[in-house]
Amino acid sequence: MTPDELSRAADAARDTAAAYDHTINVCLATGCMLSGSDRIKGALDLEVKRRGLERRCRVRGVGCHGPCARGPIVSVQPHDVLYGGVGGADVPGLLDSLGGSPGAPLAISTDQPFFTRQMRLVLENAGRIDPEQIDEYIGAGGYSALLQALHTLTPADVIEEVARSGLRGRGGAGFPTGLKWRTVAKAAPGQRYVICNADEGDPGAFMDRSVLESDPHRVLEGMAIAGYALGASQGFVYLRAEYPLATERIQTAIRQASRAGLLGEQIGGTDFSFTLQVRVGAGAFVCGEETALIASIEGGRGQPRPRPPYPAESGLWGRPTLINNVETFANIPLILRRGGAWYASIGTETSKGTKVFSLTGCVTNNGVIEVPMGITLREIVYDIGGGIPAGRGFKAIQTGGPSGGCIPAEHLDTPVDYESLLRLGSIMGSGGMIVMDDATSMVEVARYFMEFCKSESCGKCVPCRVGTAEMHDLLGRFTRKEASPADLALLEDLCDVVKHTSLCGLGQAAPNPVLSTLRFFRQEYLDAILSTGGTAADAPTSGRLA
Repeated sequence: MTPDELSRAADAARDTAAAYDHTINVCLATGCMLSGSDRIKGALDLEVKRRGLERRCRVRGVGCHGPCARGPIVSVQPHDVLYGGVGGADVPGLLDSLGGSPGAPLAISTDQPFFTRQMRLVLENAGRIDPEQIDEYIGAGGYSALLQALHTLTPADVIEEVARSGLRGRGGAGFPTGLKWRTVAKAAPGQRYVICNADEGDPGAFMDRSVLESDPHRVLEGMAIAGYALGASQGFVYLRAEYPLATERIQTAIRQASRAGLLGEQIGGTDFSFTLQVRVGAGAFVCGEETALIASIEGGRGQPRPRPPYPAESGLWGRPTLINNVETFANIPLILRRGGAWYASIGTETSKGTKVFSLTGCVTNNGVIEVPMGITLREIVYDIGGGIPAGRGFKAIQTGGPSGGCIPAEHLDTPVDYESLLRLGSIMGSGGMIVMDDATSMVEVARYFMEFCKSESCGKCVPCRVGTAEMHDLLGRFTRKEASPADLALLEDLCDVVKHTSLCGLGQAAPNPVLSTLRFFRQEYLDAILSTGGTAADAPTSGRLA
């Protein structure tokens, strides 16, 4: 597909949309599907046909609108009316209200902070296009950045634009994306690979799943642009088997893009060729680590290897390999369309752009959100999240999954950026946020995450395999009120050993929830010791690792 053909396809898609008086968008992402949204769409299809409205009203399945806890979600265009909790009995009334006032109590006000405080860039198409129709993505400007790069920019120009944007990897480490791309581009000539790490495994995290289910072509376009910039002709999307809908939609998107000449041989009438394959993993959390992911794609057991060499120099089958996560690739088309300088104008001095989070736990508005970097935790919890339900008080927010930490109320005004969270003993991670109320036991939270890390350890290195198991057992003694002062000292020593001697990031970061709860909620550990007959004088009063 040439640029002229792409432009005509975009015009045709927009003309098709304009031919209808109303468009009813039904969320068919996993969250709403679990609430029966597919049945709602089927009922709407039948009712539209029964009323003879097929030429005036179309019903589409779309991706995630954001407020997942309110599903099934239905929106009506062109008036941007949003409904939540839609049931089969509501379908006739919903059609009756087309063009008129939204029906209460199902209508969700889009003037509330949950919507107005967000900045949807990666999610700009989510809930607005059919993720299984490439024409709709093209109609929203899709693949224009790829053809722009192929016809007007050199590979070096593309890398420079990404570097200028200040984009940092959204998988957790926050490594500068432009620098990673430059490293791969400078590697030894020959075959290179591009891998999308979609092995999202943090408890409470579903950001990447939402992007893949809502706008899969956006990720493919970002990967193809990366392939052009780095001289790679082949890429892989690595997903976990627990994401069947995301897998299905990314496979459909690859087939559609290949048929349209936007993947495959001589893309856009140029000499650039780029093919994509999907690899489905068995759900091992450790395969989110780059070298373990590579081993899994190669057909081996998903275990990490020592670094260096890094994947940028010696990755898949020993060749230079770029690995970025879903959200990182999803940012690339927008950066090329609007410019790196524009993207860099959003966020903070060192953390540019926006970040997609899954906001869960003890908070009124659970769901997927996208906010500019630098927004405070308080704004996320109380403005966008709507505060703590049932009149409870806020106790902590856990960011970064099992590798992150728990941040208490006194730090709620901390800006959300890489450095600020790191100073509090947490990390940005891939984007999971779990809110905890004042009834939560922080020792139990630490034990839960350690149980996860223990179960997900690949077992290759002793510090992680044995250390996480020992730490989990010790935390169990605290939750059962059986701990001694010596247990607390041993727990801190084990944190130090596991953090500094484990082979990969899973083990190195496994102590973080323990360390952060010891730092900010130490009294809960001391209370467990005192309840066994120990004395405060016996117990360490400050962190041994300070």
